[in-house]
Amino acid sequence: MSHEDFPTESPAVVTCGLPYANGDLHVGHLRTYVSGDILSRALATIGQQTAFVSGSDMHGTPIAVNADQEGVSPEEFALEWHETYEETFPKFDIEFDNYGNTHDETNTAITRDIVRTLDDRGYIYEKEIEVAWDPIDDQPLPDRYVVGTCPYCGETARGDECDEGCGRHLEPGEIEDPKSTLTGNPAEYRTREHKFFRVSDFQEYLQGFIDRLEGTSNAQNQPREWIEGDLQDWCITRDLDWGIDYPGDDEEADDLVLYVWVDAPIEYISSTKQYTERVGAEEYDWETVWRDGDSGGGEIVHVIGRDIIQHHTVFWPAMLHGADYAEPRAVMASGFVNLEGRAFSTSRNRAIWADDYLDTGFSTDLLRYYLSTAGSFERDVDFTWERFQERVNTELADDVGNFVYRALLFATRNYDGTPDADVSEEVEDAIRDAMAEFQDALNDYSLRRAGDAAIDLARFGNEYIQRNEPWKLTDEDPDQAARVIRDTVQLVKAIAVLLAPFTPEKAETVWSQLEEDGTIHDQHIEACLEAPPETFGEPTELFEKIEDETVDELNEQLAERVAEADAAAAEAAGDSTDGDDVETDTTDDDESKPMTELEPIADERISFEEFQELDIRVGEILAAEPIEGADKLVRLEVDIGVEERQVVAGIRQLHDVEALPGTRIVLLANLEKAELFGVESNGMILAAGEDADLLTTHDDAEPGTKIR
Repeated sequence: MSHEDFPTESPAVVTCGLPYANGDLHVGHLRTYVSGDILSRALATIGQQTAFVSGSDMHGTPIAVNADQEGVSPEEFALEWHETYEETFPKFDIEFDNYGNTHDETNTAITRDIVRTLDDRGYIYEKEIEVAWDPIDDQPLPDRYVVGTCPYCGETARGDECDEGCGRHLEPGEIEDPKSTLTGNPAEYRTREHKFFRVSDFQEYLQGFIDRLEGTSNAQNQPREWIEGDLQDWCITRDLDWGIDYPGDDEEADDLVLYVWVDAPIEYISSTKQYTERVGAEEYDWETVWRDGDSGGGEIVHVIGRDIIQHHTVFWPAMLHGADYAEPRAVMASGFVNLEGRAFSTSRNRAIWADDYLDTGFSTDLLRYYLSTAGSFERDVDFTWERFQERVNTELADDVGNFVYRALLFATRNYDGTPDADVSEEVEDAIRDAMAEFQDALNDYSLRRAGDAAIDLARFGNEYIQRNEPWKLTDEDPDQAARVIRDTVQLVKAIAVLLAPFTPEKAETVWSQLEEDGTIHDQHIEACLEAPPETFGEPTELFEKIEDETVDELNEQLAERVAEADAAAAEAAGDSTDGDDVETDTTDDDESKPMTELEPIADERISFEEFQELDIRVGEILAAEPIEGADKLVRLEVDIGVEERQVVAGIRQLHDVEALPGTRIVLLANLEKAELFGVESNGMILAAGEDADLLTTHDDAEPGTKIR
């Protein structure tokens, strides 16, 4: 890879985290796949050779268990979901160059080859471990079918991850007080031989890799706690019948399969190879991208959810490096999508499913635009129909649709198309600035900024029409009127090119209305300044506004569906429920995550006098360093004006520790002192939400200023 600005001479591949073949897709899942598609299209627009690949994750315990419950084979069960995804993605204009699955022959062969290579090079060894076992049902309990206590922080944890506490990856046998999530039976540990990958051998390499890695800040910072700490080796086999068999002649490993997180990312390679086999190496060569040759490989960009950062930035690059494959250039890790301030709950049908959205009749372009530009990629998106309506009506209908329709309608009625005039310097500069911003945004991995480049150009166009009033100039100054309308038609073409990755259907509509040749999706960014056709017909309006009545109907449908699911859950449980407990979304990939909801406002009030007793001050962080042995904790030195304080804060996974000095924060100064991991904490910094959004002041209040 080059690490040069896009476009580069090296081919790129954009991948998306594999959907787990175990359930329907909802808009939370679609955020990643839509964004990957947009990034791939946008890179192609600026001239970067790019392939967009993914596939279905077919292996693992949940699929085996659910298949058994339905009385079908795991392969049959997973293939049915795989085919569903293949049908669903194109409906949202998510166009993979290749979409495979982890159980196909290509992925099985490449996975076995990579594991053999790692084994031959001494990176894999055998070790006896304690495996959780349900003694009543007499079956092993891998991964998330065990629940117990984290040995590091004491919080409730799954068998492979402390998902409610310190966030550590847990190896089989580490969890304390294990229970079967299938039966509720207490589990016991039995000694079994398993295979381990020597991740610890790659610590120095990974420390360099994470410094080179591009992408979102969470992907660059979150893995440092593992890479810079005591890096543990990784158990890569499981006691299952469903998966890719461990390769080799080891009789002890005959009844073991590879852990799904071994073969799942290898599907990125396999899917790229399948693309090459279809189009030919002269058009796209998968080995140039993935093999770590003299060029160092191609531009590999992973677009994933933030719950699988560790797998893509620790285990995966170590595997690639150990087997002589190229390392990723960038990892873009998205936040989650919540619904009306609360987490999606698939068990309570509290979600906007992919089919639900299609049933609304809305263009899928609207959802693509909303999901990819609603905020910075690493932040959570709170989906509500009201917010969706607002952004569609203002940014797409008013800003883009209004300008395009007005400009083309005036051009056709007065000039039968593009007036015979030159583009003004002002408009050419505005288009060039938008093109530069679009390209800069891609190199910063910011889809929001890339989308804003097109929207801002439309806003400029609306302002330009209003300022120049061409309807008056047609009589007063015909030459100037022609120049203004020539400008607006050029702006329309540029907006369509820049917006095409986000709204492919509507951009193609504009291209057709301009009566341009070919398809807009074959155009490069230089087309923004190429002259439009001399003649074209009258346009139709691009976007219809979403009415309040429609939003009310959609909210009512969602509420009714959730109420029905809640009632069914209450009946099954034999008691009532208010629906406010924490849910686990099990339709994601094999690393499912607990989803939290906003806490209700406390009923109990405090007096003004009690509030005055809180000494809350503005502070400035002077120094910050991780606390050894603590995954989340950072020791801070904070200037609060009258003195400097040492404070311990649980923000290590969520902030770049080296970037914290100089940050203004808000600190509760009269909190009782505490000791955390042997370090005294004298105060508490205040932050919002699970992302630890540090509170600060609007202006530059001095350290020590009291907050009243």
